Amino acid sequence: MKSDNRNNSEIGYGKPPVNTRFKKGQSGNPKGRPKGSTSFTSSAYRVLQERVNINEGGRRKTVTKLVAALKQIANKAASGDANTLRLLITIVQLMEQRSSDLPTPVDRLDEGDEKLVMGLLARLKLDENRGSCK
Repeated sequence: MKSDNRNNSEIGYGKPPVNTRFKKGQSGNPKGRPKGSTSFTSSAYRVLQERVNINEGGRRKTVTKLVAALKQIANKAASGDANTLRLLITIVQLMEQRSSDLPTPVDRLDEGDEKLVMGLLARLKLDENRGSCK
C-alpha cells in the first residue's frame, strides 16, 4: 500500500484506488443491454409456446411444446421411469407450493373494507342519479 500525500485513501476489498473508480454520473455499463436482445426467460417462454403436432389416441392434435413435454413426462413417469417420476413429483410439489402461496378468498369483509365498499356504492348511485358516468 503506497502512502501518498495527495491520495491517503485506503485501498482494499470494496475500496478500489480513487483514480480507477467510476466518476460521478458515469455508468459502469455505458452501452447497456442492446435493444431487441431478450432475456433467457422471455426466450424460453416464447419457445415453449410454439405449437407442435402430436398423435394422441390415433388422432393428430396441435398443442404447445410445453403441453407436449408435460405429457411426455407424465407418460414416462407412469411407465415406471424413476428419474422422470422424481421430476414429476418435483413439478407437482412446485405447483402445490405456488397454489398455497395464493391468497385465499375471504368469506366476510372486515369492518374497514365494508365501509369502503359501501361508500363506493353510494358514490356510484349518486353519480347514476346525476346522469353522469365516469
